[in-house]
Amino acid sequence: MSTKTIELDAEAYEALTRRRRPGQTLSELIKLHFGRGASADELDQLATELKVSEDTLDAIEAHIRARQESPATAADL
Repeated sequence: MSTKTIELDAEAYEALTRRRRPGQTLSELIKLHFGRGASADELDQLATELKVSEDTLDAIEAHIRARQESPATAADL
């Protein structure tokens, strides 16, 4: 794979490195946000990194079910 050298000011470099996950290269981070969409493996990895309680997941499911039973209409907007 070929590479290109780019110039970043210190602020831009710091912004990128703050968003980078452990083991992730800057190239991977840039492609994730500005290039191709996230792959299923990347989304799966992100999902495993999230710490969401069962109560939160239950609340999300209840909200989704309620929206399915009573979807928004143009009158609601």
